[in-house]
Amino acid sequence: MKYLLDVNALISLLHATHQQHATAFAWATGKDLVLCPISELGFLRISSHPRGLRQAVADAELAVGQFKKEARVSFIPDDLSADALGAPSSDSVTDTYLAKLAGRHSLRLATFDQGIKHPAVELIV
Repeated sequence: MKYLLDVNALISLLHATHQQHATAFAWATGKDLVLCPISELGFLRISSHPRGLRQAVADAELAVGQFKKEARVSFIPDDLSADALGAPSSDSVTDTYLAKLAGRHSLRLATFDQGIKHPAVELIV
């Protein structure tokens, strides 16, 4: 099985100071991991945000690139249209999209978010 990482999973994996880093690292060890543009862009945005992790954008880009190379992470395109997405609220648009994208590519969406209701979701524990 391959696992599409959502933004929170990617952040926790790549930031050693994140409170869920050890859990994410233990869960991810030995798994086939996948990224898409949305997970990468979300990582860059939150990692570099002044109220977030305050990492320089260039450093965040470097971290994603090194992670993909070292962990042999696969990449899929965001090839699912947003029309008829069916998200229950504006807060769940990205989560719904990533879950449906994972399902479309026969992947599981790896996340810490217990609120995502979709058969492709796998909680990181």
